[in-house]
Amino acid sequence: MIMTQTTTAPDRAPEHEARLQMPELAPDVYKAMVRLDTAVRRNIDPVINELVKIRASQINHCAFCIDMHTKDALAAGESVERIVQLSAWEESRHFYSPKEIAALELTEAVTVLTDGFVPDDVYARAAEHFDETELAHLIAAITVINAWNRFGVATRMVPGHYTPAGS
Repeated sequence: MIMTQTTTAPDRAPEHEARLQMPELAPDVYKAMVRLDTAVRRNIDPVINELVKIRASQINHCAFCIDMHTKDALAAGESVERIVQLSAWEESRHFYSPKEIAALELTEAVTVLTDGFVPDDVYARAAEHFDETELAHLIAAITVINAWNRFGVATRMVPGHYTPAGS
């Protein structure tokens, strides 16, 4: 990830500092997470992967990951409109394919786990659109972004400085 430093505009609240730096303090854990993320990325549709990452990050209130994955999605050609509507995708279904909707439903079920399990109907809808290998990788992608979100929120990673590769 490429980071750039910017200053906060005078009419905005001051930027907070991160609590700690995971890559420096737990380098083996951080590198393992990067490897896991890379393995998932090789085996999932890149558009669905970014939609999953953004939606889970919204649910988990991870501002750093929302910033990063929104920028990555835009750099990859995703539309602003679809990204903006993602937080209300259930009311904006017409922006997404049935396969993307199934991925978003599964993302919410795996991320929230309010009932302690992923409902059978949500899993069945995802299984209609993804073969077993794709479904395994989708579940892995959802799991990985949830882990990244927990690192980001717990350490208060600072959003706004990420620049997508190639930018």
